[in-house]
Amino acid sequence: MPGMNSDTPLSPRPLHHLSDVRHRVMTARQLRDHGVSGPAAGERCRPGGPWQQLLPGVFLLRTGPATSEERLHAALLYTVPRTQGPPAQPGPATATAAAREAAAGPYGPAMITGAAALALHRFTSVPPLLALDHIDVLVPRTRRLRASGFVRLLRAHALPHPQMLTGVPVAPVARAVADAVAQLTDASTVRRLLAEAVRGGHCEAAAVVRELTRARLLGRAHVVDAVDTLLAEGRAVAEGRLYDLVRDHRLPAPLWNVDLRLPGGPCLGRVDAFWPEHSVAVEIDSRTPRQDDDAVWSAQFRKREHLERLGVMVVHITPKKLRETPAQQAAVVRTALMASADRDPAAYLVVLPR
Repeated sequence: MPGMNSDTPLSPRPLHHLSDVRHRVMTARQLRDHGVSGPAAGERCRPGGPWQQLLPGVFLLRTGPATSEERLHAALLYTVPRTQGPPAQPGPATATAAAREAAAGPYGPAMITGAAALALHRFTSVPPLLALDHIDVLVPRTRRLRASGFVRLLRAHALPHPQMLTGVPVAPVARAVADAVAQLTDASTVRRLLAEAVRGGHCEAAAVVRELTRARLLGRAHVVDAVDTLLAEGRAVAEGRLYDLVRDHRLPAPLWNVDLRLPGGPCLGRVDAFWPEHSVAVEIDSRTPRQDDDAVWSAQFRKREHLERLGVMVVHITPKKLRETPAQQAAVVRTALMASADRDPAAYLVVLPR
């Protein structure tokens, strides 16, 4: 038939039914699947036309400013390789295929990161999505693609497992924080960002420091200063959660933040909580990648071994476990307290407040 070529589908799908964002924002390949050729799409994007081109090969099928949702979708579609099919639209006939594609990621391995990802994680210390000049997209290092328009590409050898927020893949908080910090030079902004990540319960301080270390950002003075504040913040948050755990699960009240000593002897070490009548101690394990893990772990092991030889049971709890499984950690502490009746009496210790 006249006008048909190899790019024209035999049964093009009409566009009048399209409504949601995945139909309002489409790639040139998707449009060809709907029977719209490249020249036809370009014609509709002329001044006064009904469409607009947001990014190379990515079109918005309406006029007016793009919404934040449309910008996110367009940024991810821009990274989809030309040889990869577009995201499938779920339907009765494609449910199984859509499920398989969703498991692999509808945009391939790409995900939103940086300030845009933190906005999706509901951070208040970053501007709203529409106020961002750039949307950072994390892609594999092997992707041959240039930044364009409002899309800024960040490449990595290994990509984290994304979270799905508002229908788009988003980098985990710690990774998004590191990618955002890499673009910042203002120390106060960096401090606010790191503090919100921990104080807001989004992630642990150790996870943020690990990502900052990976990104080689700890050589920047304003980042190092912010990290020192972050570690203090993380420690305070973890201690607060330990207080809440004891109160909410009705454990006996311990002595908080004390040093243990042998009478007339050296200090045995600090513990975060101590039940002298049960000879049970709790210690928050808040090691970070900035520290020599082997040396710190050896020191903690020696302290724990020494205390246990003296009859003190030491329970180690990580900040992550305090945040994610407080009931389980309370059960561990309660079991240790109850088991004290079956143990030999502990050595006499001097308990000093810090």
